Amino acid sequence: MEQNIEPLNRVAFEIGPLTVNWYGLIIGVGIALALMIAMRESDRRGLDKEIFADLMLWAIPIAIISARIYYVIFQWDYYAQNPGDIIKIWEGGIAIHGALIGAVITAYIFTRIKKVSFWKVADIAAPSIILGQAIGRWGNFMNQEAHGEEVTRQFLENLYLPDFIVNQMYINGTYYHPTFLYESLWNFAGFILLILLRRVNLRRGELFLTYVIWYSIGRFFIEGMRTDSLMVTDFLRAAQLLSVALIVGAIALIIFRRVKGYADARYLDKGV
Repeated sequence: MEQNIEPLNRVAFEIGPLTVNWYGLIIGVGIALALMIAMRESDRRGLDKEIFADLMLWAIPIAIISARIYYVIFQWDYYAQNPGDIIKIWEGGIAIHGALIGAVITAYIFTRIKKVSFWKVADIAAPSIILGQAIGRWGNFMNQEAHGEEVTRQFLENLYLPDFIVNQMYINGTYYHPTFLYESLWNFAGFILLILLRRVNLRRGELFLTYVIWYSIGRFFIEGMRTDSLMVTDFLRAAQLLSVALIVGAIALIIFRRVKGYADARYLDKGV
């Protein structure tokens, strides 16, 4: 029976010569929903909601480029020998950490130009970012990527997963850990946490830094289960190293901003 299991079709639909894959469609839905939530919250917090629409025009392409650059850096042995493949992003090879770094740098520069608080914008965006990540992982599911080590079908069934997930984890004759699902669920939980923390009226910047900590904790442990990690050395995974640095850095920044009086404003405060 297992030999007859076919993966889900990666193609969502075709219009003439245009082929739309599920991966791109799912990512697009995640971005659209994230933007809608951020714009709605921005309006509630007294910030021009068009700021997020304008920011996305810059952040999305820069995030894609930086995600590719990050990936290429950690696969340089290959790309140094095949430089023509660097631009072939359609063949896969992007890293979410690279995208986040590019997006954050873009947002910082953008908010300085617009003369609005970077931390206010980051706080409003935090739940949207992690929700987009949670949805985006299902693009990996459709591509049968970002999975973990080998497991048995019985192991997956013992997790009470629906058959369509179990079957999609059957790749080239072997079942694998659905690490895409673990991270997606962790991120959905993070989204709920951040939505609840909005009511706590944290100091400005701390909602975003909580996102950084929450996401990094989950990514550290889940990354250790994956088989496609970008490596710094033969034993050191880039995502785990960066996750530890982000956790420590975020906690240190929370303490530093409080001690220096840079975080006296609160999330629910009006104004820019």
